[in-house]
Amino acid sequence: MSNHNGAFGTQKATDDFMPELDEQNDKFFLRDDYGLRILSPHDRNLINVTANLITDVDIEHLSFHIDCAKQNGLTEEEIVETIIELAFYAGWPRAMSAYKVVKKVIAEEK
Repeated sequence: MSNHNGAFGTQKATDDFMPELDEQNDKFFLRDDYGLRILSPHDRNLINVTANLITDVDIEHLSFHIDCAKQNGLTEEEIVETIIELAFYAGWPRAMSAYKVVKKVIAEEK
């Protein structure tokens, strides 16, 4: 498993110097009440994986979204197909970087 806290805990970005930053990050990303009820956690995580891949977010953060997505029912096949589909939009280099992250996350689980 990756270095995340709890079932859906976020990756610790700080140390004891500024724990409030991580606490606020957790409150934002882990809140259950989005005020929206149409999308399931499964679908939200698919969107998070997708958004992380196609934006300029640090590709290493993808591991957090992959962990959450798998915990919410996304299969390895769905994640892989998402990356392949987005390669045409996000670019092949980005897809190849995502492949390395997904492979590492999956290997850590086994």
